[in-house]
Amino acid sequence: MLTFAGLAIIVMVVSLLILRKLAPVVCLTLIPFIGALLAGFGFADIGKFYSAGLNSVIQVATMFIFAITFFGVMQDTGVFRPIVNGMVGISRGNVVTVAVCTAVVGMLAHLDGVGATTFLLTVPTLLPLYRRLGMNPYLMMLLLALGAGILNMMPWAGPLGRAAAVTDLDPAALWQPLIPLQLIGAGLLVALAAVLGVFEARRLRKQGPLQAANDAEPLEDLHDKQPLPKLFFVNMALFLGVIGTLISGILPSGYIFMIGLGIALVINYPDVDQQLERIRAHAPNALLMGAIILAAGSFLGVLNGSGMLKAIAADLVRVLPSEATPYLHLILGVFGLPLDLVLSTDAYYFALLPVILEIVSAYGVETTSAIYALQIGNVIGTFVSPFSPALWLGLGLAGLDMGRHIRYSLLPMWAFSLVLLGVAVGLGLIKIG
Repeated sequence: MLTFAGLAIIVMVVSLLILRKLAPVVCLTLIPFIGALLAGFGFADIGKFYSAGLNSVIQVATMFIFAITFFGVMQDTGVFRPIVNGMVGISRGNVVTVAVCTAVVGMLAHLDGVGATTFLLTVPTLLPLYRRLGMNPYLMMLLLALGAGILNMMPWAGPLGRAAAVTDLDPAALWQPLIPLQLIGAGLLVALAAVLGVFEARRLRKQGPLQAANDAEPLEDLHDKQPLPKLFFVNMALFLGVIGTLISGILPSGYIFMIGLGIALVINYPDVDQQLERIRAHAPNALLMGAIILAAGSFLGVLNGSGMLKAIAADLVRVLPSEATPYLHLILGVFGLPLDLVLSTDAYYFALLPVILEIVSAYGVETTSAIYALQIGNVIGTFVSPFSPALWLGLGLAGLDMGRHIRYSLLPMWAFSLVLLGVAVGLGLIKIG
């Protein structure tokens, strides 16, 4: 009965998220509540499940609310724009350099972990350059998506935060072992961009001679010669200080962003009304993500507290081949990127991950190892998924088609994610046997 009820809740949540029939907050709140009632649990029991689930995610929700607001204020001050424009300015006229700079710009622009900001900052800046040189804009989207995927492992980005909410772990603690993998991934992406740039240059040479870099006309809308924003170095020092403190782990991550946001507002907006205006400007994104995390806490509280997850795991183990069960997290990690085409990020982390963790933990698989397998195998595919609103925004800004983007980018992105998965195994993040 518990297995049936739990599977019904999970299938219903996943289906509604995939079909976009309900908002994640509504779906994650109402479906578990109704399912628990139908399974025979009373209001008192469900209230306890809710309280336990909420307690497990409150720190993560706090971090998200203040992290998104902090990075929004950093974007408002223009702290990242001179870096991005400078990289684009360096790359003009050389196809290989353009490709490499696109990859670097994609990573830099995604430092705030918000996909919409990434594409708003990069696509209008890079697209005229690609058009000027006749380069394929789908190459631009591929490189931006890969760069954003690598940076999407940050603790304030969605995937790791969701995994932390599911497991009651500190997002910063989960992220720190991933830093070497991100650095290696960044290096691999730069190398891949150079290779793809060479192929693109060859394609263009077949179509007609490329204009020499020194003959290229300046692009007026790059703005790379604009003066640095006011307080640029102060804000950059603040940004680096927040990141450094987060890596050190000397304070809880949510508190670090609270302090960072307070300093950023005082430095850049001394007037109280201006401070409130900036907070209001970024409140919708921050509160939406915080609300999703809190709703996920209630969802997981019901599944855990009722014993549904344990029942599902126990029954699945009975039907799965015994040889495959201990490696289920690795199997799903390998197919994590294609799953992005059929599962939203919320469904992947809030519905699939808890079941897998429950199953493989019985075989001595560490929680972090299972999380890294599923996350690393999946996170690169965030911006090839039709469930990503930010990707739709990026494609709209570039005037590109979702289907062509998927056809162009899916296999290279999947191959890249498998390489990262192998690197993670080599680094000991994912343990086999």
